Amino acid sequence: MTTRRQTFRLYPNKAQAKALFAARRLHCYLYNACVSHRQTEYKLGNKSVDYYTQQNALPAFKKEWGEFAALNSQSLQGTVKRVDLAYQSFFSGLRGKPKFKSIRNYSGWGYPGKSGWKATTEGQHGTLTLNDLGITLKMRGKAKEWAIPGTLMIVFKPSKRQWFASFTVEVATIEAKFGSESDLKYESIAAYDLGTETALTLFDGTQFETVENPRLSHKNDEKVRNVAKQKRRKRAPKKGVKASRRWKKINQREANLKAKVARQRKDWQHKVTSDIASRYDIGVTEKLNTKGMTHTAKKGSKRSVRETGSPAKQLSKKRKKQKAGLNKSILSVGFGTLNKMITYKIEQKGGLVLQLPTRIIKPSQRCPKCGAVHKEWAELKNRYHVCSACGFEVPRDQGSAMVMYNVATHQQPGLGTSLASLGCFSATSETRKTGSMRQLGQKKRQKSNQLDGNGVLETPSAYAVG
Repeated sequence: MTTRRQTFRLYPNKAQAKALFAARRLHCYLYNACVSHRQTEYKLGNKSVDYYTQQNALPAFKKEWGEFAALNSQSLQGTVKRVDLAYQSFFSGLRGKPKFKSIRNYSGWGYPGKSGWKATTEGQHGTLTLNDLGITLKMRGKAKEWAIPGTLMIVFKPSKRQWFASFTVEVATIEAKFGSESDLKYESIAAYDLGTETALTLFDGTQFETVENPRLSHKNDEKVRNVAKQKRRKRAPKKGVKASRRWKKINQREANLKAKVARQRKDWQHKVTSDIASRYDIGVTEKLNTKGMTHTAKKGSKRSVRETGSPAKQLSKKRKKQKAGLNKSILSVGFGTLNKMITYKIEQKGGLVLQLPTRIIKPSQRCPKCGAVHKEWAELKNRYHVCSACGFEVPRDQGSAMVMYNVATHQQPGLGTSLASLGCFSATSETRKTGSMRQLGQKKRQKSNQLDGNGVLETPSAYAVG
């Protein structure tokens, strides 16, 4: 069995929304109280406070603060555990030191067990009852896989002013669905390249397919700029100064416009990725560092200033404008989200997604036909590539998709190595029989025992696709 998260939207009336906001505020107070407790004990006595100490203090805390007595005990323990996890991440160096949270940005609370709530649904729409608040909420949504839920998270999104219920359910694994590894068949493979000119370029070995960039952010830029201009003319909140009612109104309008763009992007991403996952069993792409790709531009180097004769400040300003435009295009498409969506949708049906190491493969610099590497192709302005070694001509994005496909099927000249020796890996770190490239290769090699001319075992894709 494996754990999946399914989310439904809640539709509370005014009285129910008031109760939800009150519970959210109390959980935020408890979170801040736990953070303050840990900080105070460490400053005064150099003592560390663990989760069990704060959990055991909850009964006395509820007696002192009567408004917390009505809330579910396990939900309060979940909030205390949330603080403990934040500190554990801090001690591990994964994040910064936990701080006090504002009620404006506090997401919500959870029920780590099955007590205190009841979901009446078969996986599509239904109702949710919260016993500690005494309310029954309408919810809408459709789960891809459904079973008896084990935990619940109540989430509020301030930008949308919407409430959501997120359940965890235990569903059958791929092995349980298909019986055994021998029942799994991979019949189609496609390599896809992410870009800004075209959002996706796919290659299945015979033909190319492109998905155009919808440029949703660019289409709504004018509206957002007009609203932002009106917002600057209103009295904004400052230290000791409250925001005017008109500023709050125009601020909400701006948030609604940005939320609309986000919903449109998410809808487009789901439609595109669902279509790809329904047609292909194996996906091949390169490992992208979206966070690094969207960093702000650095200042011009001394060498570039000497060569151009331009002051460092002017050169830096030009580079920042160019990089800002590129960052906006990348974030508008959503490279990271598209990769994640394609990965989990293909793997949910028993497929496989391989992420190739970009620095080794160099798909945008390598010729798909002869394998020669051209460093000048790395510049984004070069949109059409002509190989000086063999004369092969191909558009930039199509060439990258061809290289990745050839590498996955062990047909790329200039490499001559298998996927395992290149350090390729499954997109998920979860070890399972159908999700691990190494395990898949071992199984296929046991059945076929095929070797190439150099005695190197072939990649699983070379004979798993048929």
